[in-house]
Amino acid sequence: MSAARVGVGVIGAGVISSQYLDNLTTFPDLEVRFVADLDEDRARAQAEKYGIARSGSVAELLADDGIEIVVNLTIPAVHVEVGLQILAAGKHVWSEKPFSLDRASGRQLLDAAHAAGLRVATAPDTFLGAGIQSALRLLAAGGIGAPLTALTLTQNPGPELWHPNPDFLFQEGAGPLFDLGPYYLTALVQMFGPVTRVSAVASKSKARRTIGSGPRAGEEFDVTVPTHVSALYEFESGQTAQSLFSFDSKLGRTQFEVAGVGGTLVVPDPNMFEGDLVLHRDPHTSEIIPATGVTTSRGTGVAELAQAIRAGRPERASGEQAYHVVDIMVSTIEAAEAGHPVAVESTVTVAPPLDEGWDPRVATLGG
Repeated sequence: MSAARVGVGVIGAGVISSQYLDNLTTFPDLEVRFVADLDEDRARAQAEKYGIARSGSVAELLADDGIEIVVNLTIPAVHVEVGLQILAAGKHVWSEKPFSLDRASGRQLLDAAHAAGLRVATAPDTFLGAGIQSALRLLAAGGIGAPLTALTLTQNPGPELWHPNPDFLFQEGAGPLFDLGPYYLTALVQMFGPVTRVSAVASKSKARRTIGSGPRAGEEFDVTVPTHVSALYEFESGQTAQSLFSFDSKLGRTQFEVAGVGGTLVVPDPNMFEGDLVLHRDPHTSEIIPATGVTTSRGTGVAELAQAIRAGRPERASGEQAYHVVDIMVSTIEAAEAGHPVAVESTVTVAPPLDEGWDPRVATLGG
């Protein structure tokens, strides 16, 4: 197995690409070689900003034999289509979330990767950060006794207030469940294991919304998915979680609590990599526990994937985990539409917590 750095290409030079490139271009085990976009001028601007040698079309990127991992930052509706193109070119896939919008296409992508001997790994990688990993280590050490239940919520007025092109966030593959749900559900699966059944209700407050900022401010667009989802998840291990995902609240807030027989742990926002923990052992006192571990941001999972490829071991932000989360989200919508619980058929094996000393900014591969 080669010990050389892993060549990386990025497809999609939109808003999220800057967060990725801030990190990918600093991780010593990676070499970012190419930025591609349908808008080649936008790709060129990102490449120049980050000192990346090449930019241009997707076809040009896929023809670069020095690229082993392609980071897919396209819109959710084409994640699978682009992922299949990447695999057909003989390259591993890192996909932004959600990696698919339905079970069939998600399974198609994973089956294609398996047949080709390639890997599909996906965001969110926030669970690799200090906040969630510190929580996982505390739970594994019995810090609150046996975990019993979780409560999670994320609510805000909606991204149309700040995003210059928010339409896709209110269409198939998005809404608060598919946009924000992967962070919360991935963290819950990391803590409790696979989900087996879901009950849910869902609603949509407006048929149209108005863009609040940028050159399209004042323009209206259609809302085609639920903007408020409330769910009850049952896990194979016996625990349960109540979760709320909403773009319909003027009060913006997040919360993530895990209650056990010996205490309640307040977990940092799973949409972030950092954040201290708060441990309640009785109703009157609390203890702040500083998080330890990785504090880098989006793209951390790409470095972990690269190291896993070189070491011949499974990656942590695996496509199988992402598929299970998609299955949970699709089942959530099905349960809301049917008005009764829906079984989640897929499963996943969860890796133990990271060693708190792991750091993607430390080189493990050669030049």
